[in-house]
Amino acid sequence: MRIDIKNLNKTFGDHHVIRDLTVQIENSHALVILGPSGGGKTTLLRLIAGLEYYDSGYLQINDHVLNRNGEHLREYRKKLGMVFQAYNLFPHLTALENITLPLEKIHGVPADQARERAMVLLQRFQLEPHIEKKPAQLSGGQQQRIALSRAIAIEPEFLILDEPTSALDPQFTAEVLEMIEDLRREDTHLILVTHEMGFARHVSDYVLFIDDGRIVESGTPQHVFNETSNAKVQHFFDRVLKY
Repeated sequence: MRIDIKNLNKTFGDHHVIRDLTVQIENSHALVILGPSGGGKTTLLRLIAGLEYYDSGYLQINDHVLNRNGEHLREYRKKLGMVFQAYNLFPHLTALENITLPLEKIHGVPADQARERAMVLLQRFQLEPHIEKKPAQLSGGQQQRIALSRAIAIEPEFLILDEPTSALDPQFTAEVLEMIEDLRREDTHLILVTHEMGFARHVSDYVLFIDDGRIVESGTPQHVFNETSNAKVQHFFDRVLKY
């Protein structure tokens, strides 16, 4: 996965969220974005996902140069698997239908093939007993694993994950992290925002640390977690890793 960002800016009203952000990353399989709340992590992720327009700058992911062309962005988003803090499952559909419907309606997969693809994933992630249940009948961990299965089912170019465990208790967090780790071992490309520092260090091969809309540290997890001399980064880790 290649990322080329130059002088990227994004504002919401008077709030300058992303400030002249520049980074080039070659051949990353798992990029993790870290930093304090309000620092710009989720906004950068949404720009990379094509869910927000940037105000100025340049943004290229692999061979995709992102711009304000709505049709281009719609086609680009079809190539991505996305999972957010809220599970975003259709409440009136079963677990199985939550996976098959996007395959059929958005990606044009025939119904029988969509069902077959969904069942493979549901069996793989121990969700088969729940295929006829609607989201309200599922635990948070099960709902998030359904959401991940839906994202994987489209065979995406890469996965974008925004705090996928933030609403889960420790047991369900472990279930979802194990699923993400399995995908990482299979060489699925990931861009992940997470507050799980141990997992971030374990799963990533490249880390961006963002504060006040700028990249204040970047590099391998070994460098960012263990070798940084940046005072902001050290202070952040001192606080979040203290307990």
